Amino acid sequence: MAEKEKTKGKNTGKLLHVLSTIPGSVLSRLGFASKMGSQYGGDRDIFQALGYPSSVTYADCFRQYLRQDIAKAIIDRPVNKTWAGPVTIEESTDDEDTALEKAWVALEKELQLKARFARLDKLTGLGRYGVLLLGFNDIKTRSDWEKPVTKGNALKLVYVKPLGELGAPILKWEADTTNPRFGSPLTYDIQLTAPTGTGTDQVKVHYSRVLHVIDGALESETFGIPRLDPVYNRLQDLMKIVGGSAEMYWRGARPGIDAKVDEGFELSDTAEDDLEDQFDEYENNLRRLLISKGMTLKSLATQVSDPSKHVDVQLQMISAETSIPKRILTGSERGELSSAQDASEWSAYIQSRREEFVTPQILRAFIDIMIELGVLPPVANEEAGYTIGWEDLFAISEKDKAEIGKIRATATKDYAQNPMASAIVPPAAFRKFYLGFSDEDNDLIEEMLDAYEIEELEQIEEDRIAEEEANRALPNETIVEETEE
Repeated sequence: MAEKEKTKGKNTGKLLHVLSTIPGSVLSRLGFASKMGSQYGGDRDIFQALGYPSSVTYADCFRQYLRQDIAKAIIDRPVNKTWAGPVTIEESTDDEDTALEKAWVALEKELQLKARFARLDKLTGLGRYGVLLLGFNDIKTRSDWEKPVTKGNALKLVYVKPLGELGAPILKWEADTTNPRFGSPLTYDIQLTAPTGTGTDQVKVHYSRVLHVIDGALESETFGIPRLDPVYNRLQDLMKIVGGSAEMYWRGARPGIDAKVDEGFELSDTAEDDLEDQFDEYENNLRRLLISKGMTLKSLATQVSDPSKHVDVQLQMISAETSIPKRILTGSERGELSSAQDASEWSAYIQSRREEFVTPQILRAFIDIMIELGVLPPVANEEAGYTIGWEDLFAISEKDKAEIGKIRATATKDYAQNPMASAIVPPAAFRKFYLGFSDEDNDLIEEMLDAYEIEELEQIEEDRIAEEEANRALPNETIVEETEE
C-alpha cells in the first residue's frame, strides 16, 4: 500500500509539472471546451447528443479539409482569390523602379514567394497559427538553427517553407516578465521532411528564423481561431445529410423484395441456395430478374426524399459565418454563377482580408524582416515607406465594358436626336449625370471636342486655300492652250 501511495505521489508530481509547462491560455481553452454544449446546468450535453466533438484539434480540421469538399472550399477559395494576380512593392509613382522594388521582384521570382505565402495562408487557417521557416545561408550545423539570426553582408535567404501548427509546435516560451516578448514563443520544434522524401527530421529553431502568423486572434498574440472551428458542427451535419441522402438513395431507389411462401410449399435446400444466389446477384450485380417456385415475390415501395432544403440550411449557416456568398461557395472560384451583389460583396470581403490580415500579418511582416536583416535594401524614403500593390478586384471586365459602352451609345443617340434635349440638360450635365462620366472624363471630352473643332476648321481652311489656288491656275492654263493653237 505504501509503495502504491509513493508511486501515486510521483505520478501526481509529474502531472503537476506537465501542467505547469502548458500556457494558461491552452488550459483555459481545454476547460472551456469541456463545457461546450452544456445545457440545463450540465444535465444535458447537446454536443454529445448530436454527435459533435467537445473540442476540435488541428488534426480534425486537417482531416476535414482533405476529405470534405465544402471544408476545402472554405479554406481554399478566399485564399486563392486573395492571392490572385501579381503582388508588388511600390515606393514611388516614378516610372523608374527603386532598388527595393527591383530586389523584391528578383527575390519573389527566385523563391516563388507568392505561392508559398498562399500555402502559409491556408495552413494558418487550418490551425491556431502557421509559420514560415526562413532558411538563411548561415546554417552550417544542426545547432545553428537554435541561434538568433544576425544581420550580415553575406546573409542571404535561400528558401522558405510554410508549416502548420502540427509541423511547428512551440517548444519553449519567453518567461521573463520584463521582456517585451513575454509569453511569446522562444523556440519551435520544426519537423522537416528528410532529403529522401520519407520520414521527418526535427530541429529546434529560434523564433528569429520563423515568421509566426495568426488569424482571428482575440486575447492571445500567439493563437488564433481555426477557420473551420466555428462551422465544424455544420460541416458534420452536412456530411450526415449528404452521406445519408446517398445511402438512402442506394437503399431506397433499389427497393427490397417481399417474399411470401405459398401455403403447403416446402423449399428444398437446393432451391434455397439457388434463391440466395439470385438475391445476392440482385443486390450486388444489378440482376433485374428473379425466378422462384412456390413463393410470391413483391417489390417494396421506394423511399427517397429530396435533401436539398436541408443542405441549403447548412450552407446558409456556413456562408453567414465565413462571409463567403453561398453561390460562390458552391459555384466556381470566379463566381460565374453568382449574382452581381454576391460578386460585389465577395470582392469587398477579399479586399478587407488583404488589408486587415494578409498585408500586415504576412507581407509587411516578411518584408520588414528582410529589410532589417539586409536581405532586401532599405526603403528609399523612411517617412514615405512603401505600399503593397494588389490586382484591382473591382476592375470592370471587357464584357462589362462593352455592355456599358452599348448602353451609353444608345442613350447618346436618343439625346442627340431630340432637338430640345440640350436646352433642358446641357451636354456636360448629360454626360455626368446620365452617362456616369466623372469630372476628369468630362474635361477630357471637352478637350477632345475642342481639338476636333480646331482640326476641322483647319481642314476647312486648307480646302478653301486649295480651291482658290486651283481657280487661279485654271485661266492661265486656258490661255497657254489657246496660244499654242
